[in-house]
Amino acid sequence: MIRLGLRRTWIGPIRLALTLLGLPYTICESGSRLPILCSSSQSLRNSKSITASTCNCYMTSAQTMSSAAALHVKSRCPQYPGSQIKRFTVPDDKVDWTQEWAQYSPVNYTDPAVTKRPLWADPDIGASSLRFNTLDGAVDRTSFEGSYKVEQGKPLNPRGRTGLAGRGLLGRWGPNHAADPIVTRWKVDAKGKKISHPVTKRPILQFVSIKRRDCGEWAIPGGMVDPGEVVSLTLQREFSEEALNSLAATPSERAKLQEHITKLFSSQGFQVYKGYVDDPRNTDNAWMETITVNFHDETGNSVSELPLQAGDDAGQVQWVDVDSSFPLYASHSLFLEMVAKERHAHW
Repeated sequence: MIRLGLRRTWIGPIRLALTLLGLPYTICESGSRLPILCSSSQSLRNSKSITASTCNCYMTSAQTMSSAAALHVKSRCPQYPGSQIKRFTVPDDKVDWTQEWAQYSPVNYTDPAVTKRPLWADPDIGASSLRFNTLDGAVDRTSFEGSYKVEQGKPLNPRGRTGLAGRGLLGRWGPNHAADPIVTRWKVDAKGKKISHPVTKRPILQFVSIKRRDCGEWAIPGGMVDPGEVVSLTLQREFSEEALNSLAATPSERAKLQEHITKLFSSQGFQVYKGYVDDPRNTDNAWMETITVNFHDETGNSVSELPLQAGDDAGQVQWVDVDSSFPLYASHSLFLEMVAKERHAHW
């Protein structure tokens, strides 16, 4: 293990170099201290430890820098969500951009809510000079998938064709970065003993799930990373707003919620996933990417004690058993399967 004190301006170039070399690393920042970069040639586990507290530590490894490039499916759903727009049908063998397809003629669609230029949305291509594959002001336009192509001024989805051009419901051209906190606890009986599944004999995990208002599907609470925002803060903010409805709480209630949230999110979690999300909102020119982190309430005396209350973006919120038969939004089932395997729990 190598530990180096770094100037902040050195972090980006050194992190890029280590990634290209396939070396795992950790970067920690705490108060006014210089960041610390730790590198090791030892192989790391697929799950990566993160401490989301005043010292924000991100550990990654070569094995999990990019997700497996499986064909996206939900990104090619026949009808675009929240609209009557039909996608141009894309068969599996034509998804990859390297496949010649002169007949490809996707519908160009950007939702009116996006074209009205809210704060979270980009201007149209040509109306402003956007810089892709880099940090564009406060907006991070880099992709977890690596460098993506830009044709005629528009970024191309790194996973291939979707049957729809434009931005759809997404605000950013190119990658739209989100953060999804998976908050879990053990399912226990009246005496506090873990309950095991009758077939697998493994203990059952429960996670906080919200029912999305836009499509009615159950999902992990989460949301978009604001420009310049630290991901650990996004994880806490989105969970508080969507699962605990902190925005509607009184100042005293909010203080109590914050105490419990801080306790949970300052515990050691692990990064479940970092990469492209097979999301029905994706288009040829705009797509979702996320960092998913699991925070586990091992003793059940943290978030488990708080009454769940759905926020504005959620219709319902509740503790749900982690099980392969429970259908979830986008790629969320994949994330829960990873958590179950990490915790040696039923799936």
